[in-house]
Amino acid sequence: MSDDATRVQEFFTARADDWDARFPDDGPAYATAVDALGLLPGSRVLDAGCGTGRALPALRAAVGPSGVVLGADLTPAMLTAAVRAGRDRDGQLLLADVARLPLRTGVLDAVFGAGLISHLPRPAENLAELARVVRPGGLLALFHPIGRAALAARHGRRLTPDDLRAEHNLRPLLAGAGWRVTSYVDEDERFLALARRES
Repeated sequence: MSDDATRVQEFFTARADDWDARFPDDGPAYATAVDALGLLPGSRVLDAGCGTGRALPALRAAVGPSGVVLGADLTPAMLTAAVRAGRDRDGQLLLADVARLPLRTGVLDAVFGAGLISHLPRPAENLAELARVVRPGGLLALFHPIGRAALAARHGRRLTPDDLRAEHNLRPLLAGAGWRVTSYVDEDERFLALARRES
C-alpha cells in the first residue's frame, strides 16, 4: 500500500466510530446533492470514498430497487461503521482504493464523491480512473456539505489559490481527466461540482 493510502486509512480509522455523530445534520445536504445528479431508476452509481455510507440511502432512493448502488472505501473501519448504521442494505460495500477500482470500463452511469477530492493522492490520475468506469455521457458529482470558505474556517485556515476545489483549478483538472464541468456551486452551505463524462 502506498504511503498516501496508509495516511488516508490512518486519518479515517481514528475517526470512524464517531464520524456520523460529528456531522449529524448533513443528511438533507446529501439528498439534495444526489437529486442534482438526476439519476434515473435502474441507474448504476458508485459512491467513491463512501466512508460511513451517508449518501447510500439517497442514492438507493434515486435509482430504485432495479438500480445498482456501490460504496467503495479504502478504510475498513469506515465500512464497518456503514454496516453498523445499516447502510449496507442500500448498497454493496467494497473495500477498494478509488485509484484502482475493481470495476469494468464504462460500467457505471454516475459517480458520487463526498469530500473525496482533498484525499486523492494523485487527483488527475484518480479522476481519470473514475472516468474510466463511467460510460460516455455519465455523470460525476463532487460534493461537500459545506462550502470551501466555511470548511477552511472550520479548520482555522484561509482559502488559498491552489485549492483543488477552486473553480479555476477544478475545471482544467477535470477536463484533463475526461470530464466536462456542467455546474459549479460554492456556497457556505454546500459545495457541488457536476461534470459529464466526455466520449
